[in-house]
Amino acid sequence: MNLKDISTSVPKKDHKGKVSGQLPYISDVKVENMVYGVLYRSPIAYGKIISIQLPNLPEGYEAVGAEHIPGPNYVKIIKEDQPIFANEWVNYIGEPILMLTGKDLDILYSLLNEVKVEFEEHQAIYTLDEAIKQKSVPLVLASYEFGESLENISAIEQGAHQIIEEEYDTGYQEHVYLEPQGMLAVYKDDEIVVQGSMQCLYYIKNALLSALACGDEEVRVVQSPTGGGFGGKEDYPSMMACHVAVAARAVKKSVMLVFDRSEDMLVTTKRHPAKLKYRTALDKEGNIVSMCVDIFLDGGANVGLSSVVLQRALINSAGVYKIPHFHAKGYVLKTNTVPNGAFRGFGAPQSFAGIESHIGHLSKLAKIDPLEYKRKYLVKQGDPTITKGKFRDPILVEEMIEDVLNVSEYKKKKEDFQRLNQQNQRYKKGIGTSLFLHGCGFTGSGERDHIKATVKLVKSKGDQVSLKISNSDMGQGILTTLCKIVAKELDLPFEDILYPYPDTKEVPDSGPTVASRTTMIVGKLLERAAKKLKNQWQTGVEQEVVEHYVHREMIPWDEKTFTGDAYPAYSWGVNIVEVEVDTLTGNIKLEKVYGNYEVGKVIDERIMKGQIDGGLAQGLAYGYLEKMTSKQGRIQQKSISDYGPPTSLDVVSIESKVFDNPYADGPYGAKGAGELTLIGGAPAVQAAIEDALQTSFQQIPITPEVIIESLWMKEGEEG
Repeated sequence: MNLKDISTSVPKKDHKGKVSGQLPYISDVKVENMVYGVLYRSPIAYGKIISIQLPNLPEGYEAVGAEHIPGPNYVKIIKEDQPIFANEWVNYIGEPILMLTGKDLDILYSLLNEVKVEFEEHQAIYTLDEAIKQKSVPLVLASYEFGESLENISAIEQGAHQIIEEEYDTGYQEHVYLEPQGMLAVYKDDEIVVQGSMQCLYYIKNALLSALACGDEEVRVVQSPTGGGFGGKEDYPSMMACHVAVAARAVKKSVMLVFDRSEDMLVTTKRHPAKLKYRTALDKEGNIVSMCVDIFLDGGANVGLSSVVLQRALINSAGVYKIPHFHAKGYVLKTNTVPNGAFRGFGAPQSFAGIESHIGHLSKLAKIDPLEYKRKYLVKQGDPTITKGKFRDPILVEEMIEDVLNVSEYKKKKEDFQRLNQQNQRYKKGIGTSLFLHGCGFTGSGERDHIKATVKLVKSKGDQVSLKISNSDMGQGILTTLCKIVAKELDLPFEDILYPYPDTKEVPDSGPTVASRTTMIVGKLLERAAKKLKNQWQTGVEQEVVEHYVHREMIPWDEKTFTGDAYPAYSWGVNIVEVEVDTLTGNIKLEKVYGNYEVGKVIDERIMKGQIDGGLAQGLAYGYLEKMTSKQGRIQQKSISDYGPPTSLDVVSIESKVFDNPYADGPYGAKGAGELTLIGGAPAVQAAIEDALQTSFQQIPITPEVIIESLWMKEGEEG
């Protein structure tokens, strides 16, 4: 297969295995001398463990707990605050205390019911609002503040015509990957091999080296085919890997741990619920003269990745706008609930939902169409970022807006919908927009200082080339896109490029599969490695080339002061969404969805379309469909039908277009795309619902219950 144009689609590398059902996922794997593990979990939200009483275990059944961990009893993400097995205090319902292992799962679950743990229960903090009220030092897991001095902002506000203050709430979001979490530790006398569903092999390997207190050669991590991740398999699998590896060492057998959907939903990480507060000063003409943003994230019981999620939320807190005087601060607060973690967009979806809503409400005050109002403040190439960095590359958002306005017939529909809504008392139509961006790669100098990615290409005597990298395909298509880059550069058939599922024994650390970095950062490294191999090419000879990350010159990033270039590059998007709202039931029907995106250069058109359709469906659902709640520290939705992600009946055909704007430091000009496509969904659907009902909301998801309550209040106000 020749690749004259890198964007032309090819069949995905893993297409046949998935379509035929022959691709073995982790729960399909069986190995010799394998037992299953089940976890006994805390039934209370906060308390001290007084005693543990185990049932009589049949032969071949064993209990594994904190006393079996050779190293520190923590999985370190940012801080060492996540016990592998809780043995002193429990901090949330579902926290693992011990594991039972044995051959028969039915017997294991029966034994689990006989475990008795005595607790000294303490008062828990269940909600973000409770934590904000207290905001005592132990509850603040992380905080940051940056921007113009509050003295300057205060002086501006005193001279302002009007101060607008708004609060905005966002809820949990569940990843709903198709394949629940699963991990297997294969026991050998001199080595533990951990394989499973994962995004970040070296995160797991580092966690295992610590927990097992062992040498580098004693642990090996292998990715299994992975049925979706969306961030849910970034940090969480490290904990499961420690569970099965510690158990395998203790019982000297291979141990499999696979969650069913209910367990997965109740105990794994979620998108952080957030509260965002805006205080904006306006002049007499309604122009924005200053803005202050406060962001509060519910971290759950452990800090995990929350401090980094907060950083991303804050960096995105001004959206795509140039605000004259801007100040932001943020906190991650501890609650006694399931820890929250990585999720596609990593803090940006909360921020964009908030800022797009707020700017939309300001436009109503100014009596200007929201899109027209937003365009007044749109950043341009050369403008400073809110962290005193610089938007260096061409920005095509104006062209993208003009295009989608024409394609969607936005202005005509605005008028048509207003007329229809006056005639129809029950069904109301609305149209809404969102403008958004996403930084590509790790924040600031993370790629240079922390990741330090390395890639390797290995050529066989038969002149086939294998990619040796630690990045995971979890359905997003990098098995295909990265192979295309190498094939094109080497001018080889696509079929001669191999990308085996990564194994830490074979691959260098090319970084985690997160942060919209894989195509841009790892793809560029592979492009350079392929050029090097091409120059050295010897037919019929085994060869190997290695390439290391080189950092682009930017304004140095200072994490303490939040100054400098937060990202090397940005991807951009514009959404328009049309809805029909049933004012009798509160139900919302999507009618049309448009999306224009700029991701540099598309590496495969069909894979990009998959990212657009999937990401946008997930983002739209975050705005009006998916609702997850916690009551007294216990997640209330434990099945897919309880939670309600979109089905084919909920998602309409998405009309999308990608604008070419090659980025100099990306492979063939590519930037990141995976997270961008989710971010604009929720704010666009909110704006469309507001347009239909001619009212404002201060939260997502906007469920039928929220709509009916809002309509009743409006009716009451109008008498």
